[in-house]
Amino acid sequence: MKNLKSFFSTSDELHLLIMRVGLGVVMLPHGMQKALGLFGGYGFSGTVGFFVSQGIPAPIAALVIAGEFLGALGLIAGLGTRLAAFGIAIIMTTAALTVHLPNGFFMNWFGNQKGEGIEYFILAVTLAVALLIKGAGKYSFDRVLAKSL
Repeated sequence: MKNLKSFFSTSDELHLLIMRVGLGVVMLPHGMQKALGLFGGYGFSGTVGFFVSQGIPAPIAALVIAGEFLGALGLIAGLGTRLAAFGIAIIMTTAALTVHLPNGFFMNWFGNQKGEGIEYFILAVTLAVALLIKGAGKYSFDRVLAKSL
């Protein structure tokens, strides 16, 4: 029970709320593309199929989809923040190193490079790691759960 309380424990700091909601709102549309097919995405089956065609096992593809979709919802609500942040940090680090690093640092603002660089991923991972360390902050379900344990 003590470990569970530690998992949910967090301070009442406002900046953690801002960080987690910001990261969650940015990640959610990406998760909705993969899970639901919204915003021009392929949906769950299509995304799993694409990942499998790239040599990624289907269970890992399903975890990526869940991490981006459910993890983003968890961050916004402040529920399971540390787990959600951990998942997003792993997903974003892997994407940066395996897909985007060859494209350099900068985003492809002007369409003059092969793809997107890693600057966005550095920000996402940095926010996720800070939330993993400090927790959800103000107005979170994690805070309520920690107090009740």
